[in-house]
Amino acid sequence: MGFVARFGLIALGILIAFGNKLYEELTVTPRVPNNIEFYENWGPEGSDPYGDSLDLVPFNISISQDVIERLREQLYEGSSSAEGLEQTALQYGFDSKRLQEIVQYWRSDYLDHWDEREAYLNKFEHFKTKIQGLDIHFIRDKSKTVVNPKRIVPLLLLHGWPGSVREFYDIIPLLSNRTSDKEYVFDVIVPSFPGYGWSEGTSRPGLSASKVAVIMKNLMARLGYKRFYVQGGDWGAIIANLMAVLFEKDILGVHLNMCMGSGSPVTVAKMIGSHLAPGYFIDQQHVDFYRPIWARIAELVLQGGYMHLQATKPDLIGTALESNPVGLAAYILGKIATWTDPSYQEVKDGGLEKYYSIDALLDNVMIYYLTNSITTSQRLYTETFDATELARQYEYIPTNAPAACAKFRHEIFHYPNWILREHFTNLMQSNHYEEGGHFAAMQLPEVLYKDIVQFVNQLYVR
Repeated sequence: MGFVARFGLIALGILIAFGNKLYEELTVTPRVPNNIEFYENWGPEGSDPYGDSLDLVPFNISISQDVIERLREQLYEGSSSAEGLEQTALQYGFDSKRLQEIVQYWRSDYLDHWDEREAYLNKFEHFKTKIQGLDIHFIRDKSKTVVNPKRIVPLLLLHGWPGSVREFYDIIPLLSNRTSDKEYVFDVIVPSFPGYGWSEGTSRPGLSASKVAVIMKNLMARLGYKRFYVQGGDWGAIIANLMAVLFEKDILGVHLNMCMGSGSPVTVAKMIGSHLAPGYFIDQQHVDFYRPIWARIAELVLQGGYMHLQATKPDLIGTALESNPVGLAAYILGKIATWTDPSYQEVKDGGLEKYYSIDALLDNVMIYYLTNSITTSQRLYTETFDATELARQYEYIPTNAPAACAKFRHEIFHYPNWILREHFTNLMQSNHYEEGGHFAAMQLPEVLYKDIVQFVNQLYVR
C-alpha cells in the first residue's frame, strides 16, 4: 500500500474517532458522581481509613547540619557538566555555565546561611494532620487581631509543579493582614499536595487530581470550614476546578490563574474557529493573548516532553533526579524560566532574576531535595492522565460556582471567555495582564492579590 493510501486511511480513522467523540459529547452529559469516597484510604496497606487522628500538629522545618553538609558535597561532586553549545541558551536545557554559577552560590553563600533560610521558611505556622491515611502538611496564616468571625474569610491556596508552598510566601501576608482595600482578612491555608514537600505520598496507585480534591475538601472540613474560597495555578488550578465541580455548593468562589476549557471536540472546534476569525469572538485589545494559535500549539509540543515522560514513567525521571541536586535544579529552574516567559529560552541566564531572587528559587528546589519528593510529585501526572480517571470526564461537567480568571500574558495557554463560560457558567471576572506568566503568585504577588480581592469583594457579605 502506497504512502498516500496509508495516510488517507489514518486520516479517515482520526476523522471517524473525532466524529464519534463529538457525537458522544453532544448526546451524553457527564454528571457529578453521587458516591464520592470521602474516607478512601491512601495510607499504608492494612491501616485503618477511619482511624485518622483529628489533631492539628504544629510542625517545624528542622534540617540537621549533616544533611546540609552532605548536600554541599553532592553539589561539589555534580558541579561539572557538558559545555553548552555555541549560540544557544535554554533551547537544549538549562545553560550549563549559568547552572554552574548557581550551584557555586548554592553550596557557598546559600548553604552558609542555611539557618536564615530555614528561619524564613518557618516564618508562617506549619502543621500536619492525618487525612485518609496520609500526613498532610499545610501552612496557616490567620490574623490574631480580628475577632469578628464574619470578617474572616477562608481561602485555600493550591500550588502546582514544579512549585511548592514557597510560591505563596509573598502573597500570604497581603491576604491575611488588614488592608484598606478589603473589609475582611483571609484565613489563608496553603497545603502541600500528597507526595509534595512535607505531605506524605501514597504507596498505591490511583491518587489522581480528583482524589486530591477530596483530600483538600477534607482538610478544610478538619479546619472547621464547610464553605470556602479556593485559588490556584497549574495543578492547583486543575484541582481547584475539580473542587468547584465536585463540591459546587461548598465553594464560595474559585479563582484561577490558569483557566481552561473542557478540551472536548466541541471546545477544540470553537477554539479553532475563534482563532481563524478572532474579531467575532474576542475583544480586539486582547486578540494577541490567544493568537497565533498554531504557534502556541507548537510551543506546547516543544515544551511538553516532560509531561509525556511524567505521565508515563514518573519513577524513571525521578530516579535520575533523586539525590542529584544539580540535575534537580536544572530541571526545575528550566521550567520556571520558560514558563515565566517563553522568550527566556533565548537568554543565557533564563531571565530568572528579572522577577525572582536566587534564594527564592533555591528555597523551592530545596523543598524537593530535602523531602525527596520529586518522584512522588510527578506521579500525579500518571494518575490523572490514567484512562480510568479520564473516563470520568470531570472536565466536561459545568460548574455554577462563582469563578474568576486572571490571565497573565505568558501563561501557557489561554481560553476566550465565551468558551470558559461553557464550563464556568458563573464567570464573574476575567482580567488580562500584559505582564506575568505561569507562576503568578511568586512572580507578581501584588497583582494576583489585587485580582483575588477584586473578585471576593463582589461576593463578600458583612
